[in-house]
Amino acid sequence: MPKFNRTAALSAALLSISVALAPSAMAQNAGASGGGWFVPKAAQQPAPPAAHAQHRAPSPVQLPAPPADSSEADQQTPPVLPLPPIPSMQDLPKGVAPPVTVIGVISVSGVMRQSSAAMQVERILGGRRDALAQDLQKEQAGWRDEQQTLQAQAKTMTSDQIQNRERSLQSRVMKAQRDFRNRNRIIQEAAQVSLGQIERELVQVIQKVAAARGMNLVLHSEQVALHVDGQDVTNDVAKQLNAILPSVFIPDANVDPEVLAKSGKMPTTADADQEGPASGPAPAAEPAAPALHK
Repeated sequence: MPKFNRTAALSAALLSISVALAPSAMAQNAGASGGGWFVPKAAQQPAPPAAHAQHRAPSPVQLPAPPADSSEADQQTPPVLPLPPIPSMQDLPKGVAPPVTVIGVISVSGVMRQSSAAMQVERILGGRRDALAQDLQKEQAGWRDEQQTLQAQAKTMTSDQIQNRERSLQSRVMKAQRDFRNRNRIIQEAAQVSLGQIERELVQVIQKVAAARGMNLVLHSEQVALHVDGQDVTNDVAKQLNAILPSVFIPDANVDPEVLAKSGKMPTTADADQEGPASGPAPAAEPAAPALHK
């Protein structure tokens, strides 16, 4: 009986770890879960009664009765207290009037759908996420096979043998858990590096396009209930973004972005300001996807 109890406990532990390592949870880059259990008030145990005091409780104080001539309305209405005088303010001198508002609208999601650099990021990092999910499924299948084998052989094994097999399987699960979380972190940080380049360039392009169109206020199209075609700069911004930034730097799959940044080999804005030709693309860069033309 002890053999089967330990095997069942190991099965429950593996199931909980498998759920924690599900691809959907890893893709969301989940943090540490909150601890503790919520106990409803009805289920909480009442506090133990306080010890009896040795002295007698004081008698209640008798409040004085209200004056006979006071009415009930006077008791309910609070008194109006005087306030200090409000300082007066003189008129300000005439200033420069703000310019006439010329409004434009933009759909950032529409720009990203047309961006060749964004397509490159989705293609490369999306493939890495899919590979991570497939490797996780294979590892989970190996856990289940090992668990079933252990259950089938438990009757012919000693307690020490079962414990050794259980410890070996638990070590395998914990190591895989660390590896998958680290791989997921690397993918998420690579996405931050690549999408950050698009975000910085997008802000500059929106400013340039708006200035060329005489616009001094650009709103998200999702926040605007009605606009005309001449106010939408989404396609113009996407066209200029593809011309200036057709591709971005993406660290290789086997390169940790944190290690690359600490090594000083991460391409930065300062590298582009140096005179003379660059020393060539960094060895950790993925091949850029070709720009899309209409």
